Amino acid sequence: MATIADVAKLTGLSRSTVSRVINHYPHVSEEKIRLVRDAMEQLNYYPNASAQKLRNQKTDTIAVLVPLLTNPFFAYLLEGIDSVATKYNLQLLVCQTKHDREKEWKFLSLLKTKQVDGVILTAIENEWDKLTEFIEDGPIVLCNEYEKNAHVPTVGLDQVYGGYIGTKHLIEKGHQHIAHCRGRMISELSSDREAGFRKALNEHGLAARKEWMFGDVSDIEGGKRAVREILAMKERPTAVFTGSDQAAAGMISEAKRHGLRIPEDLAVLGFDDQQIATITDPPLTTIKQPIEEIGQKAMELMIDIIIYKKDVKAPKIRLPFKLIERGST
Repeated sequence: MATIADVAKLTGLSRSTVSRVINHYPHVSEEKIRLVRDAMEQLNYYPNASAQKLRNQKTDTIAVLVPLLTNPFFAYLLEGIDSVATKYNLQLLVCQTKHDREKEWKFLSLLKTKQVDGVILTAIENEWDKLTEFIEDGPIVLCNEYEKNAHVPTVGLDQVYGGYIGTKHLIEKGHQHIAHCRGRMISELSSDREAGFRKALNEHGLAARKEWMFGDVSDIEGGKRAVREILAMKERPTAVFTGSDQAAAGMISEAKRHGLRIPEDLAVLGFDDQQIATITDPPLTTIKQPIEEIGQKAMELMIDIIIYKKDVKAPKIRLPFKLIERGST
């Protein structure tokens, strides 16, 4: 059975250089990497992964906490995270919290017990001050979700701006009676998006009416429920700013079932630009988020910390939104 010494002998390199290549250390030339990989293949040599992890006190595993795996948004986000992790031979442990604070706490405890090398949070269920103790146990990166008091690397978007441009679009379409939908959890993300919504209304002398502010509307069923509530009102909004394409799709389906025309009777604006936005009838106007890129950037920050040992401090990376106009507005 071949050993690392055999690989070193065949390449003419030192054992330490061969070890650096195997463990993906930075600052190794492409030529040396090629020599080592060719020799490993020729000798049919495979490093003992378990022994490597024990020596390095590494698991080569990153936990990714998501609230709901059934939401396509998080599937795209995971795709972006995994595309980068795969390049560095890292595996993902995907943990579904289902918006459960205790579950989130237990999954973060994997850092304390050294069962994972780092955690990527795509949503936050507990108050941030209750989670700060885990920062000392290993790297945490916020992805999509963010918290102004969290001094950890964060990748997301300017949600105030997202809420603003979406609402402004509806106003420019002639709407003055505009409803707003937010998800189940009250977070920095949803609060900032609502702030952008209110900012656009205020600029045009419009009010955010309490009865037109809907909570717990984040999926298709939530969207359908919101439409039924609108239909029961004496004075109805003529447009709705939703928090997700899933909710918007549910609204369009339910509105048409009750004989409403989209967008003539009710304009609907989505958020994310998922694939479902192109197959609703009419196709959905939405705010495009670069979902996979968000995941990629988050994993790249994690790589900088756990592999390249960079002191990344707590950067706040913001990616751009884009309004995609289709037929629903």
